[in-house]
Amino acid sequence: MRRNTGIAIATLVALGLGVFFTLPSIVDRHTNTVALPPPYTAAARATALHNRLFVADLHDDALLWSRDLLKRYDYGHTDLPRLQEGKVSLQVFSTVTKSPKGLNFERNAADSDSLTALMMAQRWPVSTWNSLLARALYQSEKLHRAAKGSAGGMQIVRNQAELAALTQGQPPTGGKLIALLATEGLHPLEGKLENVAALYDAGFRIMGLTHFFDNELGGSAHGLEKGGLTPFGKQVVEQLQQKSMLIDLAHASPKVIDDVLAMTKRPVLVSHTGVQGTCPGPRNLSDAHIKGIAATGGVMGIGYFEGAVCGLETAAIIKAIRYTADLVGVQHVALGSDFDGAIEASFDTTGLVLITQGLLEAGFSESDVAAIMGGNVLRLLQAQLPNH
Repeated sequence: MRRNTGIAIATLVALGLGVFFTLPSIVDRHTNTVALPPPYTAAARATALHNRLFVADLHDDALLWSRDLLKRYDYGHTDLPRLQEGKVSLQVFSTVTKSPKGLNFERNAADSDSLTALMMAQRWPVSTWNSLLARALYQSEKLHRAAKGSAGGMQIVRNQAELAALTQGQPPTGGKLIALLATEGLHPLEGKLENVAALYDAGFRIMGLTHFFDNELGGSAHGLEKGGLTPFGKQVVEQLQQKSMLIDLAHASPKVIDDVLAMTKRPVLVSHTGVQGTCPGPRNLSDAHIKGIAATGGVMGIGYFEGAVCGLETAAIIKAIRYTADLVGVQHVALGSDFDGAIEASFDTTGLVLITQGLLEAGFSESDVAAIMGGNVLRLLQAQLPNH
């Protein structure tokens, strides 16, 4: 009897572990969805133009999940084969390190985290279970391993010289993907200014200040206090500028945006956002902030999800792009999908030609389409990445 009982317990434990370790892919499959499944087709003119463009996307959270970036999947939004099919030239990969339980757009505390169990289930190193810095660094390692194993299909860029070597102002040849590392919120600093250097050395070049909760730097658009930059936050902003690391104001509270705009000496960006003029919401930019960001020479990446553009149709994305371009000029608008960020998107990355077609149908010239689809991001990075 005892032997049978032991076997039964072992079986239940094995089943439980099996469910636990398969849970991440189940969650991934059910949260990173598309409203319009592939394949995607567009008119001949749009397709021909899209194939000539330098296409850049400012925000993707694929590093959070257990998918292998080098393999093609039938769920989620991106992987290297699909990015290549979608003619993407440059992808910013962001690192998510903490997400409060009961996540919402309105008000979140910082005293809980729903990601620890996900990381355990994905067999991340034990060091990542309790350290936000370790989580960011591990995701950097994941991207570097993928780049190394891509046989030249993907290359991580850290400075202007590396970017120039791959582009010379044009889409990289041979279907190569340029990758940049970003962090979604700077809570991985763990309150220590010296950790800016640790992230820099790991390849991070675009730095979001806050995510869904207030942190040591300042307020989130979704936090409890929604305050401005703290004294530590101001120190970090100065350090980021000294190291030529781009500041990302996505998810930042209005007061943090105001504080950064008041002290920045360099262009800032917003990696994935909507605008209040077409979609009111706590994380979307006001006209005043759109103008302020543009005045720095920065760019704003328009997201593809409901909370950003109030719809899941390509037309909703185009509407937000048109509004922003009319307000401050085409040169300040970019793409910021939020792919793989636990969202439902209009399409996966193979469907970006639909945005090219939508922009043409909305009356944008081919040169304006080229700027929006990636030219503006390329120009910003060519000027603002570290020199070497």
